[in-house]
Amino acid sequence: MSLTPNTMPEADALRHDWSLKEVGALFDQPFNNLLFEAHSVHRAHFDPNAVQVSTLLSIKTGSCAEDCGYCSQSAHHKEVKLEKERLLDVDAVIAAAAAAKANGASRFCMGAAWRNPNKRDFPRVLEMVRVVRDLGLETCMTLGMLDNDQTEALAEAGLDYYNHNLDTSPEYYDKVITTRTYQDRLDTLERVRAAGMNVCSGGIVGMGESREDRIGLLAQLANLPKHPESVPINMLVAVPGTPLQDVPRLEPLEFVRTIAVARILMPKSYVRLSAGRTDMNDETQALCFFAGANSIFYGDKLLTTPNPEANSDMQLFGRLGLRTLDPHENAARA
Repeated sequence: MSLTPNTMPEADALRHDWSLKEVGALFDQPFNNLLFEAHSVHRAHFDPNAVQVSTLLSIKTGSCAEDCGYCSQSAHHKEVKLEKERLLDVDAVIAAAAAAKANGASRFCMGAAWRNPNKRDFPRVLEMVRVVRDLGLETCMTLGMLDNDQTEALAEAGLDYYNHNLDTSPEYYDKVITTRTYQDRLDTLERVRAAGMNVCSGGIVGMGESREDRIGLLAQLANLPKHPESVPINMLVAVPGTPLQDVPRLEPLEFVRTIAVARILMPKSYVRLSAGRTDMNDETQALCFFAGANSIFYGDKLLTTPNPEANSDMQLFGRLGLRTLDPHENAARA
């Protein structure tokens, strides 16, 4: 499948019925054809030179009951060197959010290493949502699985986005995680949608999966009843002490292909270039932006893993002629 300027799909044509064969055909295109198609789709829906910037803060670190093979925060991975922290005070979150806004972030994301939120800490989590919104930032949280009451409470507090990644294909999932099922993840996404919040959901590549698994992941995301508003595509950060510490790195052009296919499948979603950027050179990142990535995490740290320094990101943006979006532009596209 390839597109010429005369055969571009209509701007509002969204599909939720992609077959694995069709997604595979996109991956198999010659690289230049794939990037041309992805960039054309991207340009039809977004300013091709604008990037949404988010900052991510770990509000509760370590001792997670899940056994995700990539994660430094799992209590199952005893050899990981990680300083555990209790849930942060609200004042600490306010200070971090204000600094993020001053540095150009339009969305503030908060992550807690939980299987699911506990009753004792949940009121403080809701307060965090309210105070960050009061600063004029979009809010996003990732707290693990949610029940109906928790989902409704987050929506009532004004949470804009809830992040819950599918991680990989259904077929590869149990090679990485055994403490919750794929259906558990889909159920949480369904609750988030039912409560009226935006969905942030993507995955991690480079975990030893095949291209067929990357195809399966993107097909799952694109065939959700409504496309996620944000689709983070992470390159595995192989943390020492985790089961995936020795997995060979994914070839960079295959990562760019994954970004491009995500853009074609989900034309109106923000495709976020997420974890793993410290191991990408500027040229790889530039190709990702051309292929349709239009969101990044900004700041020198993600939850527990390194991220490029803020100054280096702004320098790269300057060299590429990219600008950052403000929250009002984000809201206009939601």
